Amino acid sequence: MRRSGKHEGVGEEKLIDNKIDKFLNRLSCAAITIASLTLLFLFLRTPNTCVPGRALAKPHLHFPKSTCDFTTRLHVPTEKRNLRLHSTRLWKVKVHSFSVLFRDLQILHNHSHVLCISAGAGHEVEALHRLGVDEVTGVEILESPPLVGRADPHNLPFFDGAFDLAFTARFDDALFPARFAAEMERVVRSGGACCVLVAECGDDEVREVVGLFRNSKLVRSSNVSLSGTRMTSILMRTSDNTS
Repeated sequence: MRRSGKHEGVGEEKLIDNKIDKFLNRLSCAAITIASLTLLFLFLRTPNTCVPGRALAKPHLHFPKSTCDFTTRLHVPTEKRNLRLHSTRLWKVKVHSFSVLFRDLQILHNHSHVLCISAGAGHEVEALHRLGVDEVTGVEILESPPLVGRADPHNLPFFDGAFDLAFTARFDDALFPARFAAEMERVVRSGGACCVLVAECGDDEVREVVGLFRNSKLVRSSNVSLSGTRMTSILMRTSDNTS
């Protein structure tokens, strides 16, 4: 009788285990089914994150490439993009400001070789062209053709003494000002000039900037207005182009 009781207990445990296994299997199957249906629904449904509420239904978009409806973007030629940029009022104002600045320097001629460093979109390059300067080179970390090419201002890809004037309106943004200044001096010929624009400052700050240009002497400094922003122009004459 005792053995019979033990067998009955073991049988009941196996029965319970079987029921639990069946329940877990059904639960797993149900979870897999729900997940599969959800994933299929997401694949087949056009996402609503970027579709306006009044937009017409697009049944042909069964498999979107991203969270937004995929549309082909037309290529805009560089000439057309530049024409659009150069026709804006902001562009014209900045170019005019640079034109006044360069004219007041009174050191440029038609055949001067000028390097504009950290030239951005090329406002200063365009201004020099309008003043009749033929040889103007603009460089920036990110190129902006056709006015500005790509170059690191801390490691300029030009020969020593290649330019008559090196100019930058963004000396305040230099990561390594001493290296920046040394490269400006290196590419300017002996007797040439370096001109930098910095935030409006006094004589002490001007002397600090000039001190970074070890082979140049201060010619003059003056407060100027560049597109409504008050800045200080520092003009230096280079005596030796060796770094």
